[in-house]
Amino acid sequence: MQYKIPVQIENEDKIFLQLSIRQLSIIMVGGSIAYSLFKSLRQSVWDTVALFPTVLIILLTLFIALFKNSEMTFLPFITNLIRLNINSGTRTWQKWTDSFSAIELWYIKSSSAPEKRVDSKHDHSIYQEIEDKLHKI
Repeated sequence: MQYKIPVQIENEDKIFLQLSIRQLSIIMVGGSIAYSLFKSLRQSVWDTVALFPTVLIILLTLFIALFKNSEMTFLPFITNLIRLNINSGTRTWQKWTDSFSAIELWYIKSSSAPEKRVDSKHDHSIYQEIEDKLHKI
């Protein structure tokens, strides 16, 4: 018996008018905020004046809901843009150096001093210390 396995499981399912649940929920929340703003402003100013901020909120909501750049939606795109600006330095490759650098965005930074890196190609004394500790156990 054969089963069909979906190829692109990360794509959002389109529910209504070619919009996903995420997009529909963003549009509904933004629309309700715009509508409540319009209703509250309409009591104190003319309808055309109250319509201006309402249209701005609706346009911003549609932009956030429908934004897609390189398969990224609005929120991952903005967080990656912030990471790029925080870590904007020239990255050079060095042999025998760990290239991973932790991105400390929205995390508490550790106040302890970083450990000393050991080049295992040239310094074998660290292995001898580990062996001595293992033999004591």
